[in-house]
Amino acid sequence: MTEDDAVATLSSGMTIGIGGWGSRRKPMSLVRALLRSDLADLTIVAYGGPDVGLLAAAGKIRKLVYGFVSLDSIALEPHFRIARQTGTIPECVEYDEGMLQWALYAASLRLPFLPTRAGLGSGVMETNPSLRTVRSPYADGEELLAVPALPLDAAFVHLNRADARGNAQFLGPDLYFDDLFLGAARPGHRFVSCERVVDTADLLAEGSFHTLRINRSMVDGVIEAPNGAHFTNCQPDYERDERFQKAYAAAAADPEQWQAFAGRFLGGSEADYQAAVAAWRNEQS
Repeated sequence: MTEDDAVATLSSGMTIGIGGWGSRRKPMSLVRALLRSDLADLTIVAYGGPDVGLLAAAGKIRKLVYGFVSLDSIALEPHFRIARQTGTIPECVEYDEGMLQWALYAASLRLPFLPTRAGLGSGVMETNPSLRTVRSPYADGEELLAVPALPLDAAFVHLNRADARGNAQFLGPDLYFDDLFLGAARPGHRFVSCERVVDTADLLAEGSFHTLRINRSMVDGVIEAPNGAHFTNCQPDYERDERFQKAYAAAAADPEQWQAFAGRFLGGSEADYQAAVAAWRNEQS
């Protein structure tokens, strides 16, 4: 299917989990399809990067649940910074990175919560006063933080390879909890974009069995999206486009520059975006 096919199955008000990590292997072509859509009032769950920044700049986020929002080599995502400073995201839930992992894991197991030590002794309990603690029923009697499950209506992830059935493969250094995002989402709206769709028999041509962490029972749609993670990285296929990321961050700092940037790169289809990026690269060389 296409990115627009996937987004067409969604509706406003949904909770959407977006895989990847910061500015690493984000399903950006699917995020750009969200930007083109009429969807609004979304709850976004992410270890955030430009996915969160772009959706915040477009005013599509009603609630954000996150462990961080960073561009990695640029510490704080600029549109996210503006949104937090101006209060344009109505509700934000800040979690410790391990707590967010546990919330997704609990949802994938269909459990109401999971206990953890992550978050205890930090300001997260003050930031989120609705959080509760539980006491171990065993002899240790330890008090633990009860992280509530975080079920998703939909999930977007980007992998290096996939077959047409939805078996997918990462070839870089980390899965980035993409399996948990898919596991936490209800069937019908779990989408994998990938650099290349291959025959099932070829999934082991570039990686071993441990890279096949996404299977077809976790996926409802596959999108072939070469360069679809741009401008984030998708190792080993390509690194982050640092020059483009810097241009993105610079444009975010000025409303007029951002209007021009968005008009050039975000005003059309995914093919238009890729062509605009290629033209911009030629100008920079």
